[in-house]
Amino acid sequence: MLETLIEKRRSLRALEPAPLNESELNLIKRAAMLAPSCFNNQPWRYIFVKERLNELFQALNKGNEWAKNASLIIAVFSEKKLDCIIGSREYYLFDTGIATGFMILQITELGFIAHPIAGFDEAKAKQILNIPENFTLISLIIVGKHNTNKNEFLNEYQKKIELERPERKDIKEIFYDEKYS
Repeated sequence: MLETLIEKRRSLRALEPAPLNESELNLIKRAAMLAPSCFNNQPWRYIFVKERLNELFQALNKGNEWAKNASLIIAVFSEKKLDCIIGSREYYLFDTGIATGFMILQITELGFIAHPIAGFDEAKAKQILNIPENFTLISLIIVGKHNTNKNEFLNEYQKKIELERPERKDIKEIFYDEKYS
């Protein structure tokens, strides 16, 4: 059930590497391919990194050492000209976010953790992955199996939030009826 899957999804950090087979990788890719986008432009681009993880780890910021236990890192990137621009609204980030959300739910259903991060050197990661300069590298998704014993790279705060879901904002802070108030 979707509600259970959404509830199960967590951005945990205590990971161990576990291989994903070709069938699992294809399910993850298919989930993104089925996402909606403006005029079906599908502006999202992804690089699945399995063999060159050590090289990509060099682009991670301090505090993301835990990602060294990843099975897979998915680079999420796009370019605004690949999608609708209506007035001042550029849809490429929104549409890529939807597709990435679909992928994250598929990864969760497969029993893996998918943790998107922003803590990386974009220029260095783009160079390592050969992503053209005109693209925006939006996020890296760290994928692995959850293992509470694999916390050697976690700081005290990270260990604490592994134990329970961080508090969410109150519903009244983010949802409004009829107009902003």
